[in-house]
Amino acid sequence: MRNHDLVFLKHFSQVIGVLVAITGALILLGLYINGLKPAEVNKTAEAAKVERIQPVGAVYAGATGAAAQAAAVAAAAEAAKGQVAYGGSLDGSVIFGNLCTGCHTAGVAMAPKLEKAAWAPRIAQGKETLYKHAMEGYKGPDGGMMPARGGNPALSDAQIAATVDWMISQLK
Repeated sequence: MRNHDLVFLKHFSQVIGVLVAITGALILLGLYINGLKPAEVNKTAEAAKVERIQPVGAVYAGATGAAAQAAAVAAAAEAAKGQVAYGGSLDGSVIFGNLCTGCHTAGVAMAPKLEKAAWAPRIAQGKETLYKHAMEGYKGPDGGMMPARGGNPALSDAQIAATVDWMISQLK
């Protein structure tokens, strides 16, 4: 190699070294500036995190605990009174489509599907019994269960009756 080739390689290496140093400095400067701005909070992720870490239940012990439990149940019932499910709709298909279909379409917890064969023994007990089971909940001898008000305490008695009537009218 000639002398001018060595000089070229020396200068080229120096230029590459300077460019690498500038690139590293720019990366570090970018990381520093990015670290200065506050982190954005994803509201959906935050709500999901709060929901995940909520306690499943509470432990009440002794007479004081029983009073606290009764007060919590009363407070929940009072809060549910102020709410009206599904805008107060008495359209049984709307309530069924939003609430009941999850169990009564798939047969979850032995819930009867909308088929005459499954409902015939229940209908034979009378509509008042069906209304009562829907409102108060029911645990059957076969292990099946129906949560009170379908699991939505904001449902009114009229909404439950309308939904039961609609379900009976849809039997195939």
